[in-house]
Amino acid sequence: MQTHFTKEQLADPGVARANEILRACVHCGFCTATCPSYQVLGDELDSPRGRIYLIKEMLESGRPADARTVRHLDRCLSCLACMTTCPSGVHYMHLIDHARAHVEKTYRRPWHDRLLRWTLAKIVPYPGRFRLALLGAKAARPFARLLPDPRLRAMIAMAPKQVPPVSRNDDPQVFAPTGARRYRVALMTGCAQKALNTDINDATIRLLRRLGCAVVIPRGMGCCGALSHHMGRAGESHAQAATNIRAFLAEGDLDAIIINTSGCGTTVKDYGHMFRTDPIAQDAAKVAGLACDISEFLEGIGLPEGAPKGLRVAYHAACSLQHGQQVKTAPKTLLKAAGFEVVEPADSHLCCGSAGTYNLLQPEISGELKRRKVATLEARAPQVIAAGNIGCMMQIGSGTAIPVVHKVELLDWATGGPKPRALSGSP
Repeated sequence: MQTHFTKEQLADPGVARANEILRACVHCGFCTATCPSYQVLGDELDSPRGRIYLIKEMLESGRPADARTVRHLDRCLSCLACMTTCPSGVHYMHLIDHARAHVEKTYRRPWHDRLLRWTLAKIVPYPGRFRLALLGAKAARPFARLLPDPRLRAMIAMAPKQVPPVSRNDDPQVFAPTGARRYRVALMTGCAQKALNTDINDATIRLLRRLGCAVVIPRGMGCCGALSHHMGRAGESHAQAATNIRAFLAEGDLDAIIINTSGCGTTVKDYGHMFRTDPIAQDAAKVAGLACDISEFLEGIGLPEGAPKGLRVAYHAACSLQHGQQVKTAPKTLLKAAGFEVVEPADSHLCCGSAGTYNLLQPEISGELKRRKVATLEARAPQVIAAGNIGCMMQIGSGTAIPVVHKVELLDWATGGPKPRALSGSP
C-alpha cells in the first residue's frame, strides 16, 4: 500500500511503525475470510482491510478521529485472526493499537461511553475492586432487564453465580518443588482471573511444583496492562507494564515467566515493542523473552503420559493464544498425552466474542459470536470444554450447560491433582 506521510510525521515512532505496517498491505482481502466482525456484520469497513484504509486516512491527514472511524475501530475484537491469515505479514496488532491510542487522544466520546470505559479501566484490572463489583452485579441481577443500556445488562450478566473466596496462593511468596528442583519460574497470577476463578492458579502451582519447579509469585506484580492498552489508554497500560517489568526482574534469575491467561501472554510478549524507545527497553525485552504460555513451558519440559481417561474434551483455542502468540498445537498435544480424547469445533479460528472487555462494550456482536461458538462446540458432543483464557471460559460457560475448565486443571488432575471443581459438582 502506498503511503504519503511527511518527514515530520515519520519522526514519531508510532507513526513510523504504522507506516511500515501499512506499506506491507497488498489489499488482497484474505483477512476478510477469517474476521469475526466481518462475518457477522458483512461491512467492508468492519474487516481488517477496511479498518486499515480508515486508519491510513486518519493518520496521514493528521486529523482527529471522527465518529465513523471510531465506530468501526471499536467493533474490532483484536482477535488477530487476520494476522494468521495474512500472506504479507501485516502486523495488524501494532497498527490497531496505535490507532486506538490516537482515538483516545483526539476523540471525545459521549459522556456515558467515557464513564463506562473509565469504570472498566479502574475496576477490572484490580482484583479487590473487581470482586466487589461482581458481588454488586449479583445483587443487581433481578433488576437487569430494567436497565436501558445493553452494555450494563451485559456487565451484570457477566457475574458468576458464586464469587470464589480469595486464594492465599496468589499472595507474594515462593512455592518449593515437591521433589528435586529443576527450574525456577515466576507465575503471573492475572487480575480478573483472581476474582473470577481461583482454581486456575492453584492448579498451575500444584502442577509446576510436581514437575520440579520452584514457583515465585512476585511482589508488586499487577495487571499486565492489556485491558487499558486495548482501550487506547497508553499511559495507564505502560505504567502497569513497567510495574510488572520491575517486579519480575526483582526476583533474580528465572527460567521462565509462566502465564496461564493467554490475553495477558500476548501483551507481555509484546513488552519489547511497547518500550522499544524507552530507557527500560532492554529490561522490557528480557521480560518479554522469558514470557511463555503454560502449555509452551509444559511441552518444552515434558509431561508424563497418562492412561486413557474416557473423557471427550472439546478444545477451544483462545484467539490470543492461537493468533496472538501462534501457540496452536501444544495444548492439544498435552491433553492427548495426558489421556484425554481431544476434539475441535468447526471454524476453530473464529473468536468466541469475549475479547477482553469486548463482550461488555459490544454485547450484540459478542452475543452472536458466542452463539456460533457454542453451537460448533456442542456439535462435537463433548463431556467437557477446555480453554486457556478466563475470558473465553466465562463467555462460553454462559452459553452452555457443558462444564468449561482451564486446560491446566485437566493436566493437573491427570498428573495427580484433584478433579476440577466444574466436573465434580462441588460448590
